[in-house]
Amino acid sequence: MNTAATIARFALGLVFLVFGLNGFLNFMPMGPVPALAGQFAAALIQSHYMVVVLTLEILCGLLLVTNNYGLLAATFIAPVIVNILLFHIFMAPAGLPLAAFVATLWIVSAYPYRALLRPLFQRRFDALERTESRLSPPTFVARRA
Repeated sequence: MNTAATIARFALGLVFLVFGLNGFLNFMPMGPVPALAGQFAAALIQSHYMVVVLTLEILCGLLLVTNNYGLLAATFIAPVIVNILLFHIFMAPAGLPLAAFVATLWIVSAYPYRALLRPLFQRRFDALERTESRLSPPTFVARRA
């Protein structure tokens, strides 16, 4: 599973690095899009929201490719993937297979970190304290003589 997760992490990072750079440099021209998707994308571009998203994609892509702060990058890129999926489900279904592939890459690359991600899905914070005590090694306080 580690090999699959490593390949998925690298592929995911490469996808976000390439498509994030494409958002700024436009080296892969975009084909025709449905009217509603075009209006939505135009609003995101004109409001400069896409500058933030594309910068986040590039940074997370670099972190994933270089395997630096992989869990942090995977956590930051997860909401972007959800928005990509929703965009393609509701406005541009032609891109849904690629969006589903990216979501699958994220799941495979995040699977080895499932124990670290589990506290994010805790219903209450008091449960987090119990989980924290199981994950972190015990700390010992030195006594003063």
